[in-house]
Amino acid sequence: MNIHTPNGPIDSSRASAEPRPSREEAEAAVRTLLRWSGDNPAREGLIDTPARVVRSYEEFFDGYDTDPVELLARSFEETDGYDEMVVLRDIRLESHCEHHMVPIIGKAHIAYLPAGRVVGISKLARVLEVYAKRLQIQEKLTAQVANTINDVLKPKGVAVVIEAAHQCMTTRGVHKPGVTMVTSRMLGAFRDDASTRREFMSLIQGSRGTVEG
Repeated sequence: MNIHTPNGPIDSSRASAEPRPSREEAEAAVRTLLRWSGDNPAREGLIDTPARVVRSYEEFFDGYDTDPVELLARSFEETDGYDEMVVLRDIRLESHCEHHMVPIIGKAHIAYLPAGRVVGISKLARVLEVYAKRLQIQEKLTAQVANTINDVLKPKGVAVVIEAAHQCMTTRGVHKPGVTMVTSRMLGAFRDDASTRREFMSLIQGSRGTVEG
């Protein structure tokens, strides 16, 4: 659910009884973390770090300020009867783990079966980007993308597969580089029709390989 504010829509999961901190408060929090890590935020190399971190967070998490439903609102009926699978594969994915706030790097494959209407393919990638630019777990991200496309376009089916490396696992904790997590969400024909599902998997299979992260 999205809540509309003077600054645009935000996801209700982000809504809080407390007001959003100011930029100055955010930068002060970064300085606190720098001191906690054992360094001196006043030294030359770190003086501008709090401001840089806050600016980077604005970029990393700007998905909270965009409504993915609105991205899909404009669709097209002039398809000359096209009703075959539409597949977008190898979409670069950059997100952040909500447990450790470290990067999730990978790629996504999105497909849908039109039911009379299609949407610009860039919008599919943008829906993924909006949800990815929020604190996430991969399972929820996969479901959110598929469910939104299904709810707005109302196609015959939707399929989303995400392959990603999680730095909360590769650079800390168990330290297992090279491990890729794969999640999928199949709706409609992709769930009910095995041949449709196989066609989709065969179309993306050739692209599957090493994921950076």
